Amino acid sequence: MRNWLFPLALVGGLAAGLVSGAEVLLTSGEEERPECQGMYARKAWGGKFDPAILVKFAPSKLDKTVSMIVFEWEDRSFIGRYRTPEDIDKEYICSEPEIKDNLCNATDYGQFITQPDTEKASKGSIFTQAVKLKDSKPFRYKIEKTGYYCVQVYGLESKDFSAVVEFKNSYGELPAAQIAKLPFYGGLTIMYALFSFLWGFLYFQHRRDILPVQNYITAILLFLVVEMLVTWGFYEYSNNFGLNGAGSKVFMVVVAILNAARNSFSFFLLLIVCMGYGVVKHTLGSTMTIVRILAIVHFIFGMVYAVASLTITPEQAGPLVLLVILPLSGTLTAFYIWTLNSLKFTMKDLEERKQNVKLLMYKRLWWIILGSIFTIFGFFFINSLTFAGTGDPNFAPDHWKFRWFVLDGWLNLVYMVDIALISYIWRPTANNRRFAMSDEIAQDDDGFEIASIGWSSNRCTDDYDR
Repeated sequence: MRNWLFPLALVGGLAAGLVSGAEVLLTSGEEERPECQGMYARKAWGGKFDPAILVKFAPSKLDKTVSMIVFEWEDRSFIGRYRTPEDIDKEYICSEPEIKDNLCNATDYGQFITQPDTEKASKGSIFTQAVKLKDSKPFRYKIEKTGYYCVQVYGLESKDFSAVVEFKNSYGELPAAQIAKLPFYGGLTIMYALFSFLWGFLYFQHRRDILPVQNYITAILLFLVVEMLVTWGFYEYSNNFGLNGAGSKVFMVVVAILNAARNSFSFFLLLIVCMGYGVVKHTLGSTMTIVRILAIVHFIFGMVYAVASLTITPEQAGPLVLLVILPLSGTLTAFYIWTLNSLKFTMKDLEERKQNVKLLMYKRLWWIILGSIFTIFGFFFINSLTFAGTGDPNFAPDHWKFRWFVLDGWLNLVYMVDIALISYIWRPTANNRRFAMSDEIAQDDDGFEIASIGWSSNRCTDDYDR
C-alpha cells in the first residue's frame, strides 16, 4: 500500500462517517477509505446482546488476499511503521518488501503493520487479518468500550472485491450518533403534553372568555404533541427495523411534512399575534386571508423542499435546487419582514394610546423574539468556529456523540422555550374578553381636566357592561 494513502483515506473515511448509516458497503478502488463510526458499549445504552462490528466479504473464486484492520481511533498512531528513521511516511501493509526490511514477519503477510509495542502501549483495540477471498468467513469484532471505530480493507493481491460492514449496537438499529434523539424527542413529547395539559386546564376554566388567538395557540400546542409523538415514533421504529426499510422512509417523509406544517403554523401564529389579533384588534379583516394564503404557500414550498431533500442527493439536484429554495426563501423573508414591522407598529400604536398593560405584553414578546435571535446567531457563531475544524482528523471522533444536538437538538429547545413563554403571556385568564375589548384610561403627564372625569367614568362603565 502506498505510504501516503492510509492517512489521506482515513480523513475521507471520517468525513463519510458523519452521514453514513449503521450498514455500509466497502468496495475495491484506487483508494479504499476506512469506514468509521461511533460505537457504544453495552452498559452505556443497555441491550440484549454485546455490540459488535460485523464484516462479510462477497464470495469469490479468486484465491487472492485482501488486508483488513479494525481499530479504535485513539490507537491509530500504532498502525504503520517507518522504513528508516529518516522517512516521513509510514508503510502500512505487510508485503514482501516490508518483510525483507524487517517491518513485519513472514507470518504477518497481508496484514496491516503495527508498532512492536502495540499490545502493551495501546488500548488493545487493533485487530488485523489477511483475508483469503476464496474461503473468507464472516468476521465479528466485539465492542467492549465506547469509542470511534474504523474498518479498513485494502486489496493487496486483488482489486476485485466487496465487503459489507455492519456497526451493530446493542440497543438496536440506529447509528450511535443518532440514538440520543430517541430519548430527546420522547422528552419533548412529554414536555409539550404537559404544556397542553396546563393550557387546557386554563382554557376549560375560562372557556367563556377565550379569545380567537387563544384558539390558535391551543391548536398549535396540540399539533406539537402530535408532531413530537410521530418523530419519536419514527426513531423508535427505525431503531427496531432500521433506517433503510420502506416503513422508515415513509415515516421520514411524514415527519418532514409535519415539520414543514409546524414551521408554517408557527410563522402564521407569530404574525397574527404581532398584528395585535385578539388583544388590540378584534379582527384582521381581509388581512387575515392574506396571512393564511402566505402560510399555505410557505407550507407547500416547505413540504416540497423537505421531500426533495430526502429523495434527491446534492449531486442529482444541480441548478434545479434553486426552484425549490428560492420560493421558500421568499415566503420566509416575507414572514420575517411582515412580523417585525407588525410588532413595531402595534407597539407604537399602544404607546401613543398609552395602553401600558397591553404594551407590556408586546414588549415581552419583543424581548422573546430578540432573545431568540441573539441565541440563534450566537449558537451559529459558536458552531461555525466548531465546524471550521471539520478538516481536522480528530473532529469526527471528538464530536460524534453530540453532533446531533448541534445540528438539530438545540433549535428544538429554543423553539420549545419560545412557545412556552408566548403561551404563558397569552394564557387564558378571567375577564380575557373584557380586557381585549376595553382600553386603559390614558394617564397624561401634563395633568387632566376636571371635565374629563365624568367621560372616563362613563367609558369604563360602558366597557364593563359590554
